[in-house]
Amino acid sequence: MSHSTIEAARYQLLERGLPADRQLLTAIVALPESDVPDLLKLADEVRERYCGNAIAVEVLYNAKRGGCSEDCHFCSQSARFATDVEAETTSSVGGFLEAARDAYKRGAAEFCVVVAVRGPSTKLLDRVCEAVRLIKAELPMKVAVSLGILREDQVLRLVEAGVDKVNHNLETSRRYFPSVCTTHTFDERMETLQLVRKHELEVCCGGIIGMGETAEDRIDFLCTLQTLAPEEVPINFLNPRPGTPFQDRSLVEPVEALRFVAMARLALPRALVRFAGGREITLQGLQDLGMRSGASGIVLGNYLTTSGRGDEDDFAMLERLGFEVMA
Repeated sequence: MSHSTIEAARYQLLERGLPADRQLLTAIVALPESDVPDLLKLADEVRERYCGNAIAVEVLYNAKRGGCSEDCHFCSQSARFATDVEAETTSSVGGFLEAARDAYKRGAAEFCVVVAVRGPSTKLLDRVCEAVRLIKAELPMKVAVSLGILREDQVLRLVEAGVDKVNHNLETSRRYFPSVCTTHTFDERMETLQLVRKHELEVCCGGIIGMGETAEDRIDFLCTLQTLAPEEVPINFLNPRPGTPFQDRSLVEPVEALRFVAMARLALPRALVRFAGGREITLQGLQDLGMRSGASGIVLGNYLTTSGRGDEDDFAMLERLGFEVMA
């Protein structure tokens, strides 16, 4: 039965050119661990067929650490939790520009500005837009922003400033979302994503695996992403942060982490599936295998409040695996 599932997926993706549907994703979830290596090989073939051999490298810039009003249970930047993250003021425009220059020198082709807020104030949006204009004028980089919930007039300002992509993660399924956050809704996030799509900015939308969701939640999450057709899907693995409601959650088992990356590739064959937060602590010595499970991008270096591994290790891995880093 498991062999037939992988062959059905191969036929669906490589012969018919269609993404995995709910029925196929449900069968993949049920595959025994012994068949996961074959699943990863197929996902890698699908990645090569639809995305080629290029890997997109991105650097995140946390432009305002901490002090967030929201209660996302995984996040140590929430002002509602007693964590070790101290609230800081928003970076200056010069700080944005210096961070972008550093990211470019390190070899990243994309720079993502992240601000820990429910949504941007006028003052914050002014600063972000000014910084984006300067970055785009000086550096040949894509610029993405992650600014929380957006109104239509705010999206239009981002378009005018030259933003290429907006990140707004759904995080999980609609059913499980209230167990992750109570201060805003799944629908509010969907509305922001629909505005971003309406105004033809690239959509970056992913989530976090390992927050207590079920296998069915993971399938529902992927099926929702299919309706959005995001250009990029960042995949994070929960790194339980002290002081947050999820501090006692266990790490995702590596085989399940890799299974999900493969499922994301089969569900969204043309998307940039990017390894993001938690990959080091979750995969540990299996990161080479992780890059052969359907991923076509990575976040370089540190995340918003946690450390990644050294740039040299990631670039050595990509060279070892024969990938080409996108310029």
